[in-house]
Amino acid sequence: MSRLRLVRELKDLESSGEFDVRNIDEDFNVFRATITGPDGSPYAGGKFILELQIPQEYPLTPPKAAFVTKIFHPNVENRTGEVCLDILKTDWSPAWGIGTVCRAIMALLDSPNADSPLNCDAGNLIRSGDIVAFNSVARMYTIEFATPSAVIGN
Repeated sequence: MSRLRLVRELKDLESSGEFDVRNIDEDFNVFRATITGPDGSPYAGGKFILELQIPQEYPLTPPKAAFVTKIFHPNVENRTGEVCLDILKTDWSPAWGIGTVCRAIMALLDSPNADSPLNCDAGNLIRSGDIVAFNSVARMYTIEFATPSAVIGN
């Protein structure tokens, strides 16, 4: 069931053109998705690669998501790229899929949650009200690691 559903999800995503999602292993356990940083955010213009680990129990169990592209964000662990997002933990619904995960992560880029950060430096800047500093560092990471020249160099 999981493999058939994933094939259907990939076809739907491909036809929509919303995200570039590719299977990178023969067992349909690991996918790579490319998302674009939202306009008006410090991530605008960036292309970010996510790795999605699909569990055997999918869609009953959510995928695990991690950024491959280095990013400065309070809800992304700095070393591993792990994403902390409620729909990937306690609020998952089997009705959702890979597209939903990608859209939710893009929304998270636009509206970070600094209340329980995985990246304390990013969270502390936001919680202290220093949005200018947070945006500057996040923008610098985007330019350094997520622009087309940076992606080609990786």
